[in-house]
Amino acid sequence: MNTLRFRRAAIAVSAAAVLPLALTACSSDAKDSASGSTASAASSEPAASPDEAMGTDKPFGPGCASVPADGAGSFDGMAQDPVATAASNNPDLSTLVTAVKQAGLVDTLNNAQNITVFAPTNDAFAKVPKADLDALLADKAALTKVLTYHVVGEKLTPKQLEKGSFDTLEKSKLTTAGSGVDYTVNDSSKVVCGNVPTANATVYIVDSVLMPPK
Repeated sequence: MNTLRFRRAAIAVSAAAVLPLALTACSSDAKDSASGSTASAASSEPAASPDEAMGTDKPFGPGCASVPADGAGSFDGMAQDPVATAASNNPDLSTLVTAVKQAGLVDTLNNAQNITVFAPTNDAFAKVPKADLDALLADKAALTKVLTYHVVGEKLTPKQLEKGSFDTLEKSKLTTAGSGVDYTVNDSSKVVCGNVPTANATVYIVDSVLMPPK
């Protein structure tokens, strides 16, 4: 009888000693398994594309370097004002602003909602022969036609510009092409500073004046 009790006690002690080791091993296996699953899941996630890494939701292009760092003409400042007002605070767009005022389009552009403006720089207007530019500025109807050809009635993202065709306020179409941060309009005018936000519009600053089809 004493021998049987001794054996039972020995078995109980052995079980007590083995059980924690078994639980520890199971816990370790579970952690390793979970860690492996997490690593596997992480490795299966797609890497960010170059565009996402570059953040094309922000203004981009070589011409953006000339935009003031602060004040009303900066990106933050332009984002607070409607588009014609915002353009008037950017020194590179002074000729465009003069033309917009000459055509009487300031209120039209400022009151429009969710538009895109392809804004020629001063250098873009300088490419137009002076006699032709003076004649255009003196002809309100012709000037209005040219300027409204630079406006699309929706906000366009860079992605939409990759291979786009859009109706303008002038009622003709313009086309866009490109990728990443390199885009052209009508196969000729390059976007030098794109995706610039204003209170009511997205602006793509271009290096040539766009002429509507005759």
